[in-house]
Amino acid sequence: MFTSIATAARPAPDAVFVYGYFGNGKDANGGLDSMTRAALEKAGFLTAATAALKRREATGEAAAIIEIFGGKDGTTRGLLVGLGEKDKFISSSLRTIIAAVGRRLAAIHAAAVHVCLSGSTGAAKADVFESGNAVGEGLGLLGWVCTEFRGSATPATKHHKLTISGDDESMIEGVDRGLALAYSANFARTLSQTPPNVATPEWMADQAAKMAKKAGLSFRVMKGSELVKERLEGLINVGKASENKPCMVRLEYTPKGGSKSKKPMVLIGKTMTYDSGGLSLKINNGMVGMKRDKDGGCAVLGAMHAIATVIKPRVRVVALLAIAENSVSDNAYRPDDVLRYRNNVTVEVTNTDAEGRLVLADALCWACEKENPSGIIDLATLTGGVVVALGSTFCGMFCEDDTLRSKVEAASAVAGERVWRLPMHAEYREMMKSPIADIVNSNPNRKASPIQGAAFLSYFVPEGVPWCHLDIAGVHAVEKTTGPFIEGPTGWGVRLLAELLAAE
Repeated sequence: MFTSIATAARPAPDAVFVYGYFGNGKDANGGLDSMTRAALEKAGFLTAATAALKRREATGEAAAIIEIFGGKDGTTRGLLVGLGEKDKFISSSLRTIIAAVGRRLAAIHAAAVHVCLSGSTGAAKADVFESGNAVGEGLGLLGWVCTEFRGSATPATKHHKLTISGDDESMIEGVDRGLALAYSANFARTLSQTPPNVATPEWMADQAAKMAKKAGLSFRVMKGSELVKERLEGLINVGKASENKPCMVRLEYTPKGGSKSKKPMVLIGKTMTYDSGGLSLKINNGMVGMKRDKDGGCAVLGAMHAIATVIKPRVRVVALLAIAENSVSDNAYRPDDVLRYRNNVTVEVTNTDAEGRLVLADALCWACEKENPSGIIDLATLTGGVVVALGSTFCGMFCEDDTLRSKVEAASAVAGERVWRLPMHAEYREMMKSPIADIVNSNPNRKASPIQGAAFLSYFVPEGVPWCHLDIAGVHAVEKTTGPFIEGPTGWGVRLLAELLAAE
């Protein structure tokens, strides 16, 4: 879409006016509030805008665009963009609205745009900085491209730079923040898009190391004999059939002058670089897209980039990535195997395609025993059942700690990455009991399948440790262009985690 997007100090040739409008013919001003009217007049577009608002298409619906010409010489293109109904407007809706604007800017090959936003946000009593942040995120997410794997058979797509200026300094500061957060989310999207013959466990660890070095994070990778020493049984067994060996990556952000004695927030990402199902082999086209089984880890990496470069919270943050490839060989782990974890919980394997929870269990054990966390949040493409339950509208959230849950919900509202609480109850834990070990990794009874995954993980988090499990299987990618996203990965969770830490 764009090779780069950045803010600029001076107004540019193309002007975007975003305003709340409630239908043509509403009044003599075409429904313009006084603040937006003043902004249009200052920019030299009031006459053209007043005439344009008499057109039949001037409905003011959200993301509806009317083109006009004005400015000092009458040749500058303006885009009148509807915000919908003023009393229903929220800043986060600008991500989707500005995406429509961005696509139009790309179509007309606009190199620069001046955004008049403060008038309409003021009329709707919305925060100008937050609105600017949403504009930056929307354009930044829209601007993601991943052409590394295109070859000579695909015509090269021309992209160009876009600069943004604005009518309010606070708005531009918000745009800068939003662009930076989108950059971190796009980093996660590029990792997700990378195919499994490239994105092996070792490659993912290497990407984490490179990012950590640039962002100023500490980095550690555990593999081989160290996994054995630390009794990380899930990683050892799930990953042993592949020639690409498993590992666990640990990253840490420490604020300047921050005390090591304070408890960190721990972020955990399921990072299955490919999932064939193992010996419980996926059938039909079930393997297609399984390169995205690493998207929990991709999101955590993107969030750590945002935390280190944009948010810079006052608390320590530790990230753990459980990285493996679930493959098939004569060395593969089997249904009927029993694994003993470092917390002495034993697991009977009933399905090798329920592998994500086995590697997450290692990371949860490590977090609880080694990190002394103030809270734990894990992200995982864990179950197809959560997609059946919630579709692609909400992420399934499991969290019994009221304080942590309220923080996640608040961050969700700011980031526009929606979560829906699903229940946890002792009866669900009972469903996971094994006749020969402590628990099974998958109950063949498909009742409450997304809750089964969370119930399994709960055996590796001691009571009293604040913990939130986010099953992102329905939201980590989209099947068609929607809002600021094209078909493919969304980087879901990067911005939610960043906003959560921003509030700490």
